[in-house]
Parts: sequence; C-alpha cells; structure tokens
Amino acid sequence: MRKMKTTESALLRELETGRLYLDGAMGSLMQSRAEEAGLDGIGTVPEILGITHPELIRGIHRDYVDAGADIVLACTFGANRYKLEGHTPYTQEEIVTAALENVRASGARYAALDIGPIGSLVGELGDVSEDEAYSIFSELAKAGEKAGADLVVIETMTDIAEARIALMAANENTSLPVMVSMTFEENGRTLTGTPPEVCGIILESLGADIVGTNCSTGPVQMLENAKKLIGAVSVPVAVQPNAGLPVLRDGETAYDVDAGTFSDVMKDFAAEGAAILGGCCGSTPEYIRLTREKTGQLPYRSEEAQMVFPGMARSSRPSAAASAYRSVVPGSRILAVGESINPTADKKLKEALRSGDTAYAVQLALMQKAAGADILDINVGVPGIDEAEMMEKTIRAVTAVCDLPLQIDSTDPEVVSRALRIYPGRAILNSVNGDPASLETILPVVAKYGAMVIGLTLDENGIPETADQRIDIARKIIREAGRAGVPETDILIDCLVMTASTSQKAAGETLEAVRRVSEDLGRPTTLGVSNISFGLPQRSLVNRTFLAAAFQNGLDTPIISVLDEEIAGTVAAFRVLNGEDRGCAAYTRSHKDTPAQPAVMAPEGSLDSLAAAVADGLRDETIDITKKLLKTEDPMRLVEAGLMKGLDTVGDQFETGEAFLPNLLFSAEAVQGAFDLIKSEMPSEADTNKGTIMLAAVEGDVHDIGKNILKVIIENYGYEVIDLGKDVPVEAVAQAVVANDIRLLGLSALMTTTVRSMKKTIEAVRAVSPETKIMVGGAVLTEDFAQEIGADYYGKDAKSGVEIARRVFGA
Repeated sequence: MRKMKTTESALLRELETGRLYLDGAMGSLMQSRAEEAGLDGIGTVPEILGITHPELIRGIHRDYVDAGADIVLACTFGANRYKLEGHTPYTQEEIVTAALENVRASGARYAALDIGPIGSLVGELGDVSEDEAYSIFSELAKAGEKAGADLVVIETMTDIAEARIALMAANENTSLPVMVSMTFEENGRTLTGTPPEVCGIILESLGADIVGTNCSTGPVQMLENAKKLIGAVSVPVAVQPNAGLPVLRDGETAYDVDAGTFSDVMKDFAAEGAAILGGCCGSTPEYIRLTREKTGQLPYRSEEAQMVFPGMARSSRPSAAASAYRSVVPGSRILAVGESINPTADKKLKEALRSGDTAYAVQLALMQKAAGADILDINVGVPGIDEAEMMEKTIRAVTAVCDLPLQIDSTDPEVVSRALRIYPGRAILNSVNGDPASLETILPVVAKYGAMVIGLTLDENGIPETADQRIDIARKIIREAGRAGVPETDILIDCLVMTASTSQKAAGETLEAVRRVSEDLGRPTTLGVSNISFGLPQRSLVNRTFLAAAFQNGLDTPIISVLDEEIAGTVAAFRVLNGEDRGCAAYTRSHKDTPAQPAVMAPEGSLDSLAAAVADGLRDETIDITKKLLKTEDPMRLVEAGLMKGLDTVGDQFETGEAFLPNLLFSAEAVQGAFDLIKSEMPSEADTNKGTIMLAAVEGDVHDIGKNILKVIIENYGYEVIDLGKDVPVEAVAQAVVANDIRLLGLSALMTTTVRSMKKTIEAVRAVSPETKIMVGGAVLTEDFAQEIGADYYGKDAKSGVEIARRVFGA
C-alpha cells in the first residue's frame, strides 16, 4: 500500500542520514513510580494515569529524553476500544490527547502514538472480526493524528494478520508515517508462525515506513531475527529488545541483562544496519543512555550493513511473494505454480464453487503442495456466481491449511481488490495486460496493496504474432506500472503460449520472447504451459517437451499441473541440470523409492483418514468421516484412534516447527465438530470428562489470547474447562478454586506489570487449596521465573499445557 504522504515527514527525512533512538520500558517504570507516589498499583487501564497523574508520566518521558531518546511513545499502548470498554470513565480521545500532551511536555523531539495488539486473536481464529479490528485501529489512529502525533508505532504484534489490519487502518485514516514492530518467539517466529523476513516482506509491501522487532527476548536472542529482518527489507528497521529475561530479586520482578551488557550488544545491531535503537521490558533510561553513548558515533551506513535506506534505488533487490509462513523469490530459481485450482477444465471444481463449497479446492491445494508446488494459482471464475465472495472464501479456506504463497487469478478489479485486502501474505496477481483499460483499472489496485503482478503480453488488439511485438508490450506494462507506483522488480512477464495444433510457429515466437524478457529485460518469466497441447494426443508428452525448451530459454516460474508426475519430473530433472538441486539430493530422494502419494483428503471411511483430516484441519471432512464411522466403530475408539491421533500428529508437527498455531486451532475446531456430532448421537458414551481445569488471566491483565488458545486445544483432548475470563481479582480466583475443587489451575499474564498479580494469585490459592497444581504461561514468563513465583508448571505453549494436564490427571 504505497500511500502518498500529504506532508513530508521530518522523522523519515532524518532517517535518510542518521540513526534515531527510541525510549524503553514504560510499564515497569509506571508500576514502580506509582508505588513511590503512594498509588495502589497502576490498575487495569494504566493509560488513564496520563490524565489522573500526568506528572508521573511526564517524569518517565523526561528521563528517557534526558537519556537520549529522540522518539518517545505516548502512553496509549492499550488505549483501544476493546480494552477500554467498561474499564474507565474517560473517552479514548481524552486518553490519547493527554498522552501526547505528556510526551510534548517532556521535550521529546518526536511523539509517537503507541498502538498495541487488541488483546484477542482476530478473524476466524479469534473473538474479534477483521472489520471490527479495522474499526478499532482506525479510531485510535485518527485520534492520534488529531492529537498531534508525529508517528504511529504499531508494536508487540504477534499475528501478521492483525498487524496487516492495523497497518491498513493507520495508512488509510492518517497521513502519518507508520512503524510496525513484530514480536518473535524462541523458535524465531511470531505466535502464529511468521518468520522475521516474511514479516518484513509483507509489511513493507503493504506500506510500512519502518519495520521492527520488540519485546519477548533479550538483545542476544533478538540479534538473529533482526538480521533476517534487515536483510529482507529496504525501509528502516527498529530494534527494541527486552533487558533479558524476568527474574525475582528481593521479591520484585527484575531482568537478567544489565545496562552495560545490553548496550554492548546494541552495537551489533547498529553494525548490522538497524536504523532505530531502543528498548522494551526492563530497559530503564540508563539502558538507552548507554546505548546512545556506545552507538552514537558508529557509522550509519557501514559496509557490514545490508540495509537500503529511504530515497535510495532498490532496483537490485529482488521481490518476493509470501504466505504468512514462507516466501519465494520469482526469478531466483525454478518455481512451480500449481494450476489445478481452476474450474475451466475441472467440472467437479466448477460444481463445488457454484454450490459455495471450498472443500475440493482445499483438497487440490494440499495435493499440489504434496506434489511439490511452490505457489498456488487460485481461479474461481465460474459464470453465475459472486466471484469476489467466492475468491475470499476460497483464499481463507486454503490459507487455513496450506502454507504456500498464492497467485490470485482474476482480471476483475473488485475480485482482485477484495482478495488482496484479506490475503495474509503478499500475493502475485495474475494478471494485467497492455490494454489501456486493464492498465488503468488493475495497476492502482496492485500498487495499493503492494502485490506482485504478472504482465500478459497482449493488448486491445489481442495476442501479437511476433516476439518483437510481445517485448514491446512487456516494456509498455513495465513503464505504466512504474507510473502507477508498481516497481519493475514486482513484475513477472507472461509471453503467452499459443496452441501448437493451430499455430506451430507461435511456439517458437513464445520461446524467443521468453529468452528476450529474461536476458534483455531481466524480469522473471511465467507461462501457462499446458495451453501448448490443446487438441493434441498425448498432451503430457507435448507439455513436458515444451516445458524443457522453455526452461532452456529462461522460463523460471511455470504454471503447470504438478499433479502430472511426468511434468513434475521434468521440473525436478531441470533443477538438477541447472545446478539448483545441489548434489542432486532432492532428485535422488524422490526417486530412491516409489514417491509417496499425496495424502488423500476425501473421506475414505477409515480411522487413518479421520486422523489425517484432523491433522490437516479439515473440519467438514472430519465431520463427514466421523458420521460414517459412527455406523461401524465404537465411539471411544473413534475418539482415541482417530480424533486424538490426529491432534497428536499436528501437535508433534507444532513441536518440530512443521505446523504453527493456526494449524493447532483449526485441527481443534475440526475435532470439536466431530465431538459435537458424537455427543448428539451417543451422549452417554461421549461425555467422558478426563478432568476439570480452571483458567484465568490474572488481575490487571486484559490480554487473554494465550488463555483462549489453551482452552480451545485442551477441551478437545477431553478436559472440561472453567474459564474465569480476564482481569480476574486475586481473591476471586482463590474462591473459585475452592468452590469447584480444582486440581489444576492455569494462569496467564502478558504484561510485566501484571506478573506480580500472578504471584499474589498463586500465594492466595496455596493458602486455601495447597493441593491444587498451578501452571502459568505468558510472553513475559520463563520456566525459572515460574518456579520462583511458586508455580508447579510452566506452559510455553498450548501443546505443553496438554502435556501438563495429562501429567496431573494421568489421562
């Protein structure tokens, strides 16, 4: 989303020539200074202290300014409607206005509106719809601009889908520069599974002026993630590590990295090319002072830094397409685009789309992934349906279970716009052509959402006969794209395949055009290869022969039927001959034994197929197979050997990094649907409860993402959950534990300021129910810290919560 700024940003202009510094930990300083001032903590909505005790907040800001911070974040992290509702008498506008006034009063050079996550997962995985999330973020962004912010900082984001929505809201409702900072787990990915380089690709393409990473880890652990982020983008990168990991010192929360060590490591970030340096949890003004002191004189554009700064040409940087989980760079190697999700020649898919059913499209997606596709082309163009609605529905269904980047196949501006807006990655658009009508309607949409795009070498006069004419159209598309704000690096060229049975000469012209696009224009090339064989016998033979010739002429991103083993074999063989498959490892591995067949997604009526459907998160298929198996299988065997086996499979994949949080949640939903069916038909046998677990987000903490995730997963393993909700008073938890005779209690906390509430809650529960086991989790916790505050178990994720429950209940 390459927005046009209505006013030039002094902050961005300054970043062209010099490094800037952010402030550090607000929450922990607010807590300690509130206590010094005789206040009883900072409450559930600490942002109101900017109104009730402005001098306290201004004092913290001033300390960071005196320490060398150029940019100070206003105390608005949680000032969104979702968190404020019912917790404060003050309006959002009053809180935001006071917060930015406090920053200005501190003497800060730049005042930033701070926007944190909503506090619930967004979209199909959570309690807040995408439209509602957009509305929430838009309100806050507009309030910030009205109050005089210089910058919008969207930070501590754990879900790329939510980060995209917040970025669009800020871009579309303000003229301010926007920074988006993601938080990464120990595994180097966000909570929902996105690695740093992919976050950078998606956010920069969508119009982030600055990208960054903050929170979660200390500086040493963050360095590798920062390197990947810096290497993937051409915009400035901000880094804000925690002061290490939390520990208890004299009964108070502290951090295990001191200011001297912190600032030493920050020199490494500067050397790598980080443009903005700051701190997060535990980083007091002393951390920022020493960081500036040690890095202030270091070269901004050192030879070691790989960063390309604003205003510099980025034509040498290749563009990437991305899903939320992985990226690919067209032109860097042979990439196979799976063509099977296209109703043109598939009657079964056509009928499924007409009925609004996405199950078959999902099956095709998973089969193509198993067969080696790198990108999936999605075409839902069936006469008589709402194509835009069906495209959205299909994209959501496919991305829920398949991690390949998508190629959106439509020339309808409305379809394209809706698809690119909701796709949680960076898509390739197929396509635009040289017709002025196409250029004028499609290119602005491509520019708005920062997609890559395929340029078809045809125009209002049709497909040219010669390679020269096709090259002329390719140049025209590249030229007009640049005028629309789409850089040349984001364009692939399709030189178009004509049917050999009607025009044999055309095949040679296509190959010549591919060669010239590759060599003369330097652009990635793509072709719908199967068009060559229409009307001929042994089509696969013609297709693979033409494909090999096209590869030799520079084709790098073919659109093919990867389910055709001979076509897939040609791709694999060319990768060997082209030197891409080092040591011929992939080719040898795939031909050592009979290649494994793609997993069968359609219901087969077996326990193994049920487990596979669960593992793939296919809710409808799971219910269909369950319905059939109930006629022949014992319900408890169906649960243990089918449903639980599938959940365990995806759980194991989650542990090894092959699956991510959304996979766990969609698999849990699939199991829930099957459970509901079993209970409705055989309630007496299906209502077995392995044990009752109580969950709560501790007092003062309104973030319940982790708790809600654990609830979904653990219920589907047969445990009953009593959910006390969020911001639960200490005594209320203790009383509920006793009243319900709870054997296992789960407590969550996201913020450093609420960890002390967790400790108090554990002490209160121990006093009235010493036999109750307590597990704790949250971004600010570690296993050692959990033990220090008296917990029995530390749950680093939802899967470990299940293992703890099994240990406690023995089932």
